[in-house]
Amino acid sequence: MSFRDHFSDASGAYAEFRPTYPEELFAWLAGLCKEHEAAWDCATGSGQAAAGLARHVKQVVATDASSEQIAHADGPSNVYFRVAPAEAGGLADDSTDLVTVAQAAHWFDLPRFYAEVKRVLKPGGVLALWGYGRLDLPAGMDEIFQRFYSGIVGPYWPPERRLIDDAYRSLDFPFAEIAAPEFFIEVEWSLPRLLDYLSTWSAVKRYRADQGSENRTPKFGQPDK
Repeated sequence: MSFRDHFSDASGAYAEFRPTYPEELFAWLAGLCKEHEAAWDCATGSGQAAAGLARHVKQVVATDASSEQIAHADGPSNVYFRVAPAEAGGLADDSTDLVTVAQAAHWFDLPRFYAEVKRVLKPGGVLALWGYGRLDLPAGMDEIFQRFYSGIVGPYWPPERRLIDDAYRSLDFPFAEIAAPEFFIEVEWSLPRLLDYLSTWSAVKRYRADQGSENRTPKFGQPDK
């Protein structure tokens, strides 16, 4: 089964430089579940969400269609990593209390994935899809960053990225929705650390491939009036 692979060639950087998710998110998700025996973290990447789930669920099965991503994944002893596509996770029928997808549902064949979710979830189980959009930088830096995001690498984003920018509001979701509070990822990064994170973006990789540039030296200036 084929899948749109935008990240295998940067799996090491993805594991090292992608942010983790707030503990409040996983505590809230656990509170929605009747039982806490098993969770499936689908499209786990290098396991950031799986590690958060592991503190609240007895066992987490973490799958990704990319063998490279799984090779770089890491997590607690109750997380079990394996290679599997989103549409065929390999879990038993009615076996799972919680299915999570972090920053990846926009890549899926959604009708087939949703059918798989219905198969593996226990009655009353929960499906949680989430993503994070463009980060906000302090003060005048954010205006420069917005031009980079939308102007410089904007044309290189895959069309599915629009679903992230829309906060999944237009994503097909054929289930009864649960109102969720807002959650925030807050980090303190140096400029080199920020550039390392940007290097994991699919648009940045496409831009570099098209422009033939690996220049990581940031340039700043005033916009034309």
